Amino acid sequence: MQNKHIRSVSEFNNELKLKGFNVFQIESDGAATRIYSRKDFYKICLTTGKSIIHYADKSFEQDGTVLFFGNPHVPYSWETITTSYVGYTCLFSEDFLKSDRSASLQHSPLFKIGGTPILKITEEQREFLSTLFQKMIEEQQAEYIYKDDLIRNYINLIIHEALKLTPSENVDQHRNASSRITSVFLELLERQFPIEDTRKPLQLKTAQDYAKNLNIHANYLNRVVKEVTGKATTTHISERIISEAKALLLHTDWNISDIAYALGFEYPTYFNNFFKKMTGTNPKALRMQEV
Repeated sequence: MQNKHIRSVSEFNNELKLKGFNVFQIESDGAATRIYSRKDFYKICLTTGKSIIHYADKSFEQDGTVLFFGNPHVPYSWETITTSYVGYTCLFSEDFLKSDRSASLQHSPLFKIGGTPILKITEEQREFLSTLFQKMIEEQQAEYIYKDDLIRNYINLIIHEALKLTPSENVDQHRNASSRITSVFLELLERQFPIEDTRKPLQLKTAQDYAKNLNIHANYLNRVVKEVTGKATTTHISERIISEAKALLLHTDWNISDIAYALGFEYPTYFNNFFKKMTGTNPKALRMQEV
């Protein structure tokens, strides 16, 4: 069999995965734009400018300074309207921030599914929060042996300051709810991939899993997805799993049992049967085609 290799990720993404944390300044010319694996990292943004933030099935139009909290389990996107746009972004994994006594971030009012993660910030609050982000940037570049502990303290301070504030209410429900929910589902599905580590298997495997993450009933999700795309929710999920299975079989040296586990199958036999049903062949035969 030819030499296989795992798909590469960007240098920034590699560094982010290694440290579990990164903070940087946002610049109006887009110079600080970063590409990273959204499925692994929480996000806090302090930004000043005019924008529309799409979060799950809601849209928030903002003009001024806002503090945004992004959950990797909830799809979101950001439309910048003005050319003058500045601020800071902090990315971190739950493992980086979590202590033995802390609860899951998904239970936080700022990050939980169904919450409102956008807060309007006054100029005085902006100056204070900007200082915290600047401190994190300085510590990130320092040689201080306990700098991770200090950065965690700054993140927690930002979170506690945010908990004192009132969420933004400038919400615009999407005009076509079915299209928006379908778009959110498809983005959330795509966000589960690629699978890059056998120790981190696929978490969302069923229509019920996706409905729970989107805070809606599974029957409703399936109805709107089928209405918009002509395919059932389970069909989209199955087709994306098969696409990933083929990529892992052809472009990694993982054994088939590891691939089965990484894709959420309890036993390799279940994976083999699923693959044969979807493709008409079995995983081993597909891989042998590349010999």
